[in-house]
Amino acid sequence: MLLGGPFLTGYLLYLGADSSVIGFVLSITTLVNILQVFIAFMVQKLQSRKWTLVIFIALQRILWGSTGLIPFILDKEWWVPVFIILYASAFLANNVINVLWTSLLSDMVPDGVRGRYFGIRNTILNALGSVMIFMGGRILDTHSESTGFLILFILAWIFGLLNIVTFFFYPDLPFERSTESKMMPMIKKPLRDASFMKSTIFLASWLFLQTLVVPLYSYVMLDLLHINYQTVSLLTVVQTIAMMSSFYIWGNLNARYSNKTLLFWTLPIIAGSCLAWGMLSFLPVLLVLMISHVLLGIGVGGFNQLVFNFTIGDTPKSERPMFIAMFAAITGVTSFLGPMIGGQLFIVMRVFPDWVQQYGFQSVVGFVMLIVALTFGRRILREE
Repeated sequence: MLLGGPFLTGYLLYLGADSSVIGFVLSITTLVNILQVFIAFMVQKLQSRKWTLVIFIALQRILWGSTGLIPFILDKEWWVPVFIILYASAFLANNVINVLWTSLLSDMVPDGVRGRYFGIRNTILNALGSVMIFMGGRILDTHSESTGFLILFILAWIFGLLNIVTFFFYPDLPFERSTESKMMPMIKKPLRDASFMKSTIFLASWLFLQTLVVPLYSYVMLDLLHINYQTVSLLTVVQTIAMMSSFYIWGNLNARYSNKTLLFWTLPIIAGSCLAWGMLSFLPVLLVLMISHVLLGIGVGGFNQLVFNFTIGDTPKSERPMFIAMFAAITGVTSFLGPMIGGQLFIVMRVFPDWVQQYGFQSVVGFVMLIVALTFGRRILREE
């Protein structure tokens, strides 16, 4: 929480990045997802999922935390390039983590309680995250940027090291391997699953539209609306509380309705978050941003939880790593392009009136998302 979200955008602005660089950095985490297909094949050869997981978790935490050293050891012209290298390396390691952790956790949590379990788990996780976001905003607003970010990174290092230790206590469960021993036949299994691929391609297209604007919310607030860090962090807390409150509800609904049906229900809510920015033309800024972040928390919270349940619950157990990897690779491409193109569009829009960047672009994208949800989304995700 202290290294991501609005603080990541703020740190990049502090290092001297513009909207196009911020869009690129925010998209790195999804671009590297393409490698999960290769990783899913390689994990079939592992003797122990747990210890490989621990090694890559340690690597990811250390690399990401190391970005905090940049202003203290490098000349300013190297700040952004070195950040990109370290950040990209950290999330290359995170790809191995995603495949192993998802596979291991799907074996740890029984099918019958999976929806409720993740609802409760995510509620607790986001409650603690909300506290850290509030603390981070206070720290940045009461100190200079250099001192504030130094404190955030020190805290992140402490909790990151503790986090590595906790994974030593994970069980090392037996691994049910794929029935295929070669890579191409293994890849073909998800590609031949028509229902899985149709849903995956639609969700990838949806994420392209969503990531055109949502990852850049913090950029618009900090750099275009000139809102301070504490207010931005409070809005992120509001979003997290809305997300946290919705997890348990989505989990309970998941016991009655399919993952795909509930995924469809989340789409108009996410579109509404983007559309809400249009109200900046006639309502107070803080009120509009609170409405948008509440809708985003409810929608994205349900979307992320249900996508996770979809990939681990609606796929064959022995082939699950490759199904997860294929989903991550396809959605990773579109989620990479979204922030990249969105960041460039904000540069292009500088020649237009201020309101186009402040809320016009978000509103147009939100309207397109709503139309897509009610047409293609209804047809693809609600069919059983």
